[in-house]
Amino acid sequence: MSTLPCSAAAERNKQVILDRLCQLLPAQGSALEIASGTGQHVVFFAAALPQWIWQPSDYQTSALPVITARVAQQALANVRAPQQLDVMAQPWLAAGTPAQTARFDLILCANMLHIAPWPTCSALMQGSARHLSPNGVLVTYGPYLEDEVTTAAGNLDFDRSLRAQDPAWGIRRRADVEMEASRAGLMLAARHEMPANNLLLVWRAAPEPI
Repeated sequence: MSTLPCSAAAERNKQVILDRLCQLLPAQGSALEIASGTGQHVVFFAAALPQWIWQPSDYQTSALPVITARVAQQALANVRAPQQLDVMAQPWLAAGTPAQTARFDLILCANMLHIAPWPTCSALMQGSARHLSPNGVLVTYGPYLEDEVTTAAGNLDFDRSLRAQDPAWGIRRRADVEMEASRAGLMLAARHEMPANNLLLVWRAAPEPI
């Protein structure tokens, strides 16, 4: 049995996220995961999508050895060494690494926006616009507040608990996230309802005006 840190939420949602990715993605490509955390998602997705090359990353340098160990346990050859990545920084990735100037077919960011200060949303969108390949997609996953949808009681309680921990945290309005995406040249291409009152949102480059 592994003694590595384990996220119960990641364990619960990894299959439903993978199911959507399998419907969305081509057979092969390259992916950058933002906020990889314990690495549970990246090893699960890399094992299921062996023709994809995965670049895990996290803001916390303490997460990187955990990700490395989890990848090693699974003997995955299609996962690059994890990199420290602060979405607020430019460039995103360490100078001299292949990923620094790479373009990715998928950028995946799960459960970050509500546990980070609001400016990280703009930074995520701007950085993704720089690093996405021409036909690439940014996929975000987590809870959102939607003006046209009644917010579940559980999400309201969750939002209050987040703000009690840190006033800069909180569940974000989808409309506000869309506005930041638009400023970066990205548009919401798909909205998928997920278990536990979460959404999986797909963002693509907005078409050039005619």
